[in-house]
Amino acid sequence: MRIQKISTCLWFDNEAEEAVNFYISIFRNSRILRITRYGKEGYDIHQKPEGTVMTVEFELEGQRYLALNGGPAFHFSEAISFVINCDNQEEIDFYWDRLSVGGDEKAKQCGWLKDQYGLSWQVVPPVLSTMLQDSDAERSARVMRAMLHMKKIDIHELEEAYAG
Repeated sequence: MRIQKISTCLWFDNEAEEAVNFYISIFRNSRILRITRYGKEGYDIHQKPEGTVMTVEFELEGQRYLALNGGPAFHFSEAISFVINCDNQEEIDFYWDRLSVGGDEKAKQCGWLKDQYGLSWQVVPPVLSTMLQDSDAERSARVMRAMLHMKKIDIHELEEAYAG
């Protein structure tokens, strides 16, 4: 198994395996690669019972990640998010509907959502960047205004704003 040069480690309190199972149930090309467990060594530091899941190595759409049960010391923030580039509205709806289950309703805006584990996701179509980078400043401004009033991205509404 080839090791990815740079990967992301996600710090959970105790729900790493549960979260990974949730994510791999959503993303089609996904799998758990390996689970490691805490042993007796270091209990005085980590306070995790022997046999408790320590890490879960997994893939989502071919990208590798590590989920760590590290305790309650750290939490996710919106400063880090995962971007899901969606080709059409059906794909946006699919990911948005599944990832937002049990998540923070107040954290939904402009294609961003926070899932039930506190992880932030951007569910967006690549065409949004194209529209926002248009050389016609008025066109891109209309798209920006439309997007700022959305929670889940609506491609049709963006296209209407873009067309004027």
